[in-house]
Amino acid sequence: MEITLADLIRVAGGGQLCVLTASALVPFRLNWKSDLASLPVLHRQMYWTYGGYVVLGIVVLGVISLACADELAVGSRLARMVCGYGAVFWGVRLALQAVFDVKPYLTAWWLKVGYHTLTGLFLFFTAVYAYTALR
Repeated sequence: MEITLADLIRVAGGGQLCVLTASALVPFRLNWKSDLASLPVLHRQMYWTYGGYVVLGIVVLGVISLACADELAVGSRLARMVCGYGAVFWGVRLALQAVFDVKPYLTAWWLKVGYHTLTGLFLFFTAVYAYTALR
């Protein structure tokens, strides 16, 4: 069985929705409730709003990738633009892996494995969308 570009796009779409599991743990693992309590209400509201927009962006790109993989793989102008957006979105997130100071939070083996798994997923998403956008 040959793996097609559409298959890779579908895997990327499903993988993005799986990444949201890790995203859901962030507020608890990073103790947002108490750590953000000292901020003014508007700042807390904006923090949650920005987080919500990132989650929404991941959901939308994931669902589009699952539902429209064949169309994205064909390479129309719109498909290339959507995939270009995905490549930039995940490429920036991948680059941030190198600058985030996560070591104090990787206190258990499963957190370290999860962190490195996420890095691999971000690389995969970036590569799939960049290849699809540029081919």
